Amino acid sequence: MNELLRLYALCVLVLCLKMFAVSCYQGFFRLRRLAFTNPEDAAFLKRAVRDVELPQVGRASKAWANDLENIPVFFALGGLCVALQTSAVATAWCFGGFTLARLVHTLTYLAGSQPWRTLAYGLGVVCLFGLGALTIGRLA
Repeated sequence: MNELLRLYALCVLVLCLKMFAVSCYQGFFRLRRLAFTNPEDAAFLKRAVRDVELPQVGRASKAWANDLENIPVFFALGGLCVALQTSAVATAWCFGGFTLARLVHTLTYLAGSQPWRTLAYGLGVVCLFGLGALTIGRLA
């Protein structure tokens, strides 16, 4: 197997598991506090419906939404880099940098930690632009 494909697959797996962990984080707080905004969930556990999500659930929901704006772009650009056989070293740095940045972004988002959240986001965006540039360079 191509080493770049192996690294890409590992990064995709880590990012998918991270997103799954954010979902579990939301569920943990909902169950721990027995606090649900969906009527069917509250009724199932014989609880009153909440008008507003718990702060932890709301914060995790925002982190999840941010993932949905960034991670699919990585999936697409990373796949293109593997298919086009872009520079292995530069691509590997972008893969690793993006994955690490998204992990740090989520942790700092959940913790409400600035400026680290913004710095992690920025690093991820730089890595995406790097993957885009590598793709364009290979097509030119």
